[in-house]
Amino acid sequence: MARKAHGRTTFDFGAVLNGHGAGQSRLRFKSGDVIYAQGNGPDALFYVEQGHIKIAVVARNGKEVVLSLRGAAEFFGEGCLLKQHQRLATVTALTDCTVVRITKAAMIRMLREAPGFAEAFIVYLINRHVRNQMRIADQLTHSAERRLAQTLLQLAETSNGGPAGLSPISNRVSQTMLASMVGTTRSRVNFFMNRFKRQGLIEYDRSGFVSVRDAALRRLVWSET
Repeated sequence: MARKAHGRTTFDFGAVLNGHGAGQSRLRFKSGDVIYAQGNGPDALFYVEQGHIKIAVVARNGKEVVLSLRGAAEFFGEGCLLKQHQRLATVTALTDCTVVRITKAAMIRMLREAPGFAEAFIVYLINRHVRNQMRIADQLTHSAERRLAQTLLQLAETSNGGPAGLSPISNRVSQTMLASMVGTTRSRVNFFMNRFKRQGLIEYDRSGFVSVRDAALRRLVWSET
């Protein structure tokens, strides 16, 4: 169940969480579909096979705050393994997605009976916690321009690339949503997007479809570190 990734051996969750095991089912969602809503009962967790999802909370005033994005080979909804009475956030398909739903009982059984799986899952959670800490540090110490560049790179990371080194983001992304992800205003996002376009770092059209020149945009990110 192990595979090589960037020179190191990692656990292949996809070989185990394939939608055919006990307590598993493969689900497909279209962009914009709600996978589960804030306040729902937490009875399962999910593994992303393909696509991107966003995790967001909605305040009492109706404002949505995007907490995180998840892509292929990532989990969400694992709070069900704790004694939660309801979902704390809403999860929405950001692109067309394929996910595997694993019931709480099935996941607990795998964690107890498969030590290799359990160890890999713990390592995954720790690594994600570290990434979240780094994201918070970025929010506090780095510019909104850099955070926007990192968000665009994350959204484009599953693309195979296209002409002229462009990696298209597979779904329409509004500047309002980007502002929520980055933690800034829509007007600032608009300013930076226009700057990126003038610098040849991205291309986008009026309908909201964006393509990223990965290498060039990464150089911008690293230039601020």
